[in-house]
Amino acid sequence: MAKQVKIARAGAGAKNISRKTVSSKNISSKTAATGKVAARKAASKRPAAKKAIVKKAVVKKAPAAKNSAMKKATVGKPAVAARNVRKPLAKKPVGQRAASKVTAKAKVAAKAKIAPKAKAKSVASAIRKPSNKPWGGAGKALDGVRILDFTHVQSGPTCTQLLAWFGADVIKVERPGVGDITRGQLRDVPNVDSLYFTMLNHNKRSITIDSKHPQGKAVLDELVKSCDVLVENFAPGALDRMGLTWEHIHKLNPRMIVASVKGFGPGPYEDCKVYENVAQCAGGAASTTGFLDGPPLVTGAQIGDSGTGLNLALGIVCALYQRNRTGRGQKVLAAMQDGVLNLCRVKLRDQQRLAHGPLKEYSQYGQDIGFGEATPRAGNDSGGGQPGWILKCKGWESDPNAYIYFITQAPVWEKICDVIGKPEWKTDPDYAKPAARLPRLKHIFDTIEQWTMTKTKFEAMDLLNTYDIPCGPILSMKEIAEEESLRKTGTVVEVDHPTRGKYLTVGNPVKMSDSISEVKRSPLLGEHTDEILRSVLKFDRRRIAEVLQSGALGEPLALAAE
Repeated sequence: MAKQVKIARAGAGAKNISRKTVSSKNISSKTAATGKVAARKAASKRPAAKKAIVKKAVVKKAPAAKNSAMKKATVGKPAVAARNVRKPLAKKPVGQRAASKVTAKAKVAAKAKIAPKAKAKSVASAIRKPSNKPWGGAGKALDGVRILDFTHVQSGPTCTQLLAWFGADVIKVERPGVGDITRGQLRDVPNVDSLYFTMLNHNKRSITIDSKHPQGKAVLDELVKSCDVLVENFAPGALDRMGLTWEHIHKLNPRMIVASVKGFGPGPYEDCKVYENVAQCAGGAASTTGFLDGPPLVTGAQIGDSGTGLNLALGIVCALYQRNRTGRGQKVLAAMQDGVLNLCRVKLRDQQRLAHGPLKEYSQYGQDIGFGEATPRAGNDSGGGQPGWILKCKGWESDPNAYIYFITQAPVWEKICDVIGKPEWKTDPDYAKPAARLPRLKHIFDTIEQWTMTKTKFEAMDLLNTYDIPCGPILSMKEIAEEESLRKTGTVVEVDHPTRGKYLTVGNPVKMSDSISEVKRSPLLGEHTDEILRSVLKFDRRRIAEVLQSGALGEPLALAAE
C-alpha cells in the first residue's frame, strides 16, 4: 500500500512521481484507480495557499536512478500509466488553475523562442534611429546589394541599370572579345561603343568570362556565391545550358534571387523569341493603336523591352525585401507580353464594355460608324472619360510637331467655351452636358482647332493653363534634349565617355530625397575584370594570373593582374 500519493497538475501535467508514490509491490489497476480518486479528493481540499507546493511539484524531478519502483509498477500497462499522468483533471482548485495558466503562457512563449516582453523589446530595438546625416548623404537605397548581370540588348539592361542607379553593385558578365551585342549596333561613331549600349548600361562594372571554359565556369560559380541577385534575359533554356540551373544556383547560394525576362509566360508560346515590336503586337498594343481605317501600329516608346525591365526591377526589390523574412531567394519572372498587356488594361476594359453597348467616348460613335467584336483603333482619342484629340497649331504646315493635345474636361467646359469664342455652347442643350457632346466630338474639336491654329503650341499651352484646361504640346526629341528644366531635374543627363566623348542620356525617372541618383558612364568591355577578381572574389595574385593565362576570361595574357 502506498504510504503517500502526490499528483501535481499544472500546464502540460507533471511528469514526476516520487519513489514514495508507489510501493515496491505490484499494485492492481483497481487499487491504482482507488488511489487516483483519493488523490483527487485530497487535491480538491487543498487550500490556495498551497500554490507554492504545487509549483514545486511541477519543477521537481525524481532522480533517474530511483525510478525502478515506478517502472515495476507500470509494467504491462505503459499506455494507461502515461494517460493517468498526462490527462488533465476535469476540475482544478483555484491554485492549480492559476498555475496552469502561468505554465501555458510559458510554453507558448518558449515555443515562439521568445517571451512576449522580450519579443516586443526586440521589435522596437530592430527599428533604427533616424540618421543624423544630411539628406542624400546616408548612401543609396540599394547599397550593399550585388547583382550578377547576364542581360543584353534592352529589357534586361533597363532593369539592372535602374537597380544600379539606386546603388546596387551591378557586375555585367560579357563574352570575351564581343560583349553585349549592342556595343556594335547602330554605331554613329566608328570603333566605339554605340549609344544603344551606353544609354542602357550606366553605373555598371564589366567582366568578361568564357562560360564554356572550365575555369570560366569556376569563376561564375564563385560569383554566384558572392551575389544577391542573378538577372538574365536569354532565350528560353540558355541559362540551363550554361550549367546555371535553378538547382545548381541554389546549391551554391540559397539566398540567390534569379530574375528573368522572357517573351511569353508559361503556355504555348513560352519557347518563342520575342523582341520589342513582337511584344507590342502580342500584348494588344498594336491592335488598338492607329486610326480606324488604317493598319495596326506600334508605338515608338519601348513599352515591351524597357517597360518589362521596369517591372522586373520592382519584382527584384520585393524579393529582396521578402528574403529579409524568409532567408531564402526565389525566382522572379517578367514576361514581355504580360508587361505590354498590363499597360493596355484600359483597352481590355473597353473590350468588356463592348458587350453592353457602343463606346460613346470614341469619336467613331459620333460619326455613326459601328463597333465590331473587338476594341477598335481609336486614333488620338484620349481613352478615358474625358474626350481629347491632337490639334494643329500655328506653323503646322512646315513643322511636323506643331500640334497640341487638348482635353475637353467637363469641369472646365464653360472656360473652354469662353476661350475659343463659343460662349453660347454653355447653355446650348446640344453642348452643355458631356453626354450631349459625345455624338458631336468631331465638330467640337474642329472648332477648337480653328482657335489653336492661331497660336503656337507653347502660346496655346500658356493661355490654356491659366484656365486650368488640360493640354500638352507635342514635343520633338530635339526640343526635349534642349529643355533646361529636364537637365536641372536629372531627367536628361550629359555623360562623358573615355572613347566617344560627351553624350546625352536619360537619368533615373524616380527621384528620392535621401537616395540621390548619380549617372556614371557605361563600362568598357572587361574594364573591371581584374578589380572584380580581387575585390569581390578575393583571388590572390597567383590565382588571378592563373585564370588570366588559362584564357577563361579572354585571350591569354590579354589582361594582367596588378
